[in-house]
Formats: sequence, C-alpha cells, structure tokens
Amino acid sequence: MTLDLSPRPGAAPIGSMLRHQAQMELRLLARNGEQLLLTLIIPLVLIVLGARSDQIVDLGPGRPIDIITPGILALAVLSTSFTSLAIATGFERRYGVIKRLGASPLPRWGLMVGKVAAIVVVEIIQLSILVTVGLLLGWEPDGGATAWLQMLFLIVLGTAAFGAMGLLIAGTLRAEATLAVANLVYVLLLVGGGLIVPLDRYPDQARHALELLPSGALGQGLRDTFAGAGPEPFSVVVLIIWAVCCGLGVSRLFKWE
Repeated sequence: MTLDLSPRPGAAPIGSMLRHQAQMELRLLARNGEQLLLTLIIPLVLIVLGARSDQIVDLGPGRPIDIITPGILALAVLSTSFTSLAIATGFERRYGVIKRLGASPLPRWGLMVGKVAAIVVVEIIQLSILVTVGLLLGWEPDGGATAWLQMLFLIVLGTAAFGAMGLLIAGTLRAEATLAVANLVYVLLLVGGGLIVPLDRYPDQARHALELLPSGALGQGLRDTFAGAGPEPFSVVVLIIWAVCCGLGVSRLFKWE
C-alpha cells in the first residue's frame, strides 16, 4: 500500500470559512470598547431614565416605560447594525483589510455574511439584556407570543435596512468621513428620529417626514406591536424599501479599497 503525502492545495470548506470569519468579526467587535459603549451602555442608560421620563419629557398618554422601551430596542438595532458596522468597515477599508480579504479564498459575499452573523449575535445579547431590564422596570408588553414574533420580523427588517445603509456609507466614503457621518446620523436619529419620542408627539409635517425614515418606521412599528395592535403595513414597507435600495447601492458602489 502506497501512502500519498503529496500536497493538495485548496480552500477550506465554505462553511468553515464563514464560521471563522464570523468569529473573527465578533472578536473585533468585542475588543472595541467605545463601540460596546455605544451599542449597550447608552441604550441601558436611556431605558432607565425612560422609566421616569414623565419628569423629563412628555411622551403622551400611557406609562413612560411602555412607550420608551420599544424605541430603545430600535435604538439598539441602529447602534449595532448601522453605526458600529459603518465605522468598523470604513477603517477596515482604510487599512487594507477589506482588499486583502477580497483576494483570499473567502468569497466577497462571505465577508458580508460574517459581518452580519457577528451583528446578529451582538443584537441577540443586547436585546435580551434590554428586554430583561425593561421588564424589571415594569414594562408590560401586550400582544402575547405574536408580538414577540412580530418584533423579530421587524428587527430583521431593521437590521437589513440599517446594515445596508451602513455598508453603503462605509463603502463609498473615506474612513474619517464615515466616522463623522455615522456618528452624526446616530445622534440626529437618537434626538429626533422617532426612537425616544413617539411619532404622534411631533408636528404633522415632521411626523410625515419621520415616518419615511427607517428609525421612525422601526420605532413606531415596535410600539404598535407591543401595544397589541401589530405593526402598520406602512412601517414594514418603509423598512423593506430602505433595505432593498441601500442593498442595491452596496452591490454597485461598494469599493473594496
């Protein structure tokens, strides 16, 4: 019997490459302390303050914790799938990481899958923590099991919309510009994007504009869901349009170097 020791060069199985890429992306996110602050600490602080928001801002009729908690969940999705993703990807382009990975056996779509997988893991952790804190503070969501399934559906759409928007910015602008734009968008949507304050508390003209933003659609969709009414079709359509349009932009405009 002859033992064949000749080398057999070739790429690893695609499943193994995707798994290791997702693990690497997750480790990089975990090592980034300021992004951890953005994705978890800020929403936690806001949800605790939101329990007493009647002393800070008028959120309208109803218990403040029931109004603000769905918006904070939407904010967590924005933090992770848009801001963190855009900044990390922008600097990876600057340092040549994206270019080198694009030349590796890992398919280019595999790089995106790895990033999405890492984002999903982080979102599961942060949303679990935020939901637990909200319940401990007295949040009483309506709608039963159906509401939680609808929440998952909306979060998937929101992650797709914000993630595609983040990749579009990171893949077309310089790293410094991406950092500035991503943080600016985050602050603007946090302050006036329909996440903290319900859309019905805004003037009519502002409300109609905010309804077209992914933040307004996701925040209001989650509020409607946990009020027992389910998300409005309009909110779902807005998120789908953002995800599709930004996704097409990424496929055509994303620069790997």
